[in-house]
Amino acid sequence: MQLATQKRDLFGRQVKQLRQQGLVPVELYGHGIGNEHLSVSSKEFNKVLNEAGESTVVELVVGEEKRPVLIHNVQYHPITDDVISVDFYQVRMDEKISAAVELVFEGESPAVKTLGAVLVKSVSELEVEALPAQLPHHLTVDLTKLVNIGDSIHIKDLAIPEGVEVDADMETVIATVTEKMSEEEDAALSAEADVASIATEAEVKKPEEGATTEGGEPKTE
Repeated sequence: MQLATQKRDLFGRQVKQLRQQGLVPVELYGHGIGNEHLSVSSKEFNKVLNEAGESTVVELVVGEEKRPVLIHNVQYHPITDDVISVDFYQVRMDEKISAAVELVFEGESPAVKTLGAVLVKSVSELEVEALPAQLPHHLTVDLTKLVNIGDSIHIKDLAIPEGVEVDADMETVIATVTEKMSEEEDAALSAEADVASIATEAEVKKPEEGATTEGGEPKTE
């Protein structure tokens, strides 16, 4: 998967001109190389991001060179959600690197479908280490294994590709199914939350000890 780039000499507020042209300012850096200021097509970058994610090596075309990189950081506009800047990290194909890999949950839990259980997902991505070419795009979690209430899927239950090491406790629970709370339990939990909220508000409104009004009288609400 390739992504063409071009050199840029616009910085700071000037990069607004690039965005108006459908370009995204990017920074390229990595071990043993200096920072390079580039730009890429916004449309082409979004296509690569959707297909590769942030754990797949992309070939960044810089001049006549093809650089193996990972999409290291993506910043979005807080209102439009458009990509406003990107960092690429150049890797060495013969050196292991660490990357966060997304967990993709597939299938339907029989416990949820037939027993009315509640599915709880506790992990959404895992930090792994591997050679760049062996980094998985994602790791699959098979929810059909959750047959009975109380069943869980741990990291050790995943199909981890050869050459990939997970930087986490293999006993960590990724997903589990629990019994659905009754209406009475749900109502009791909500009531406890309301009481805690009221208590917190009361503490916030409580005047400081010794506080007085301008006339010297103790402050009151």
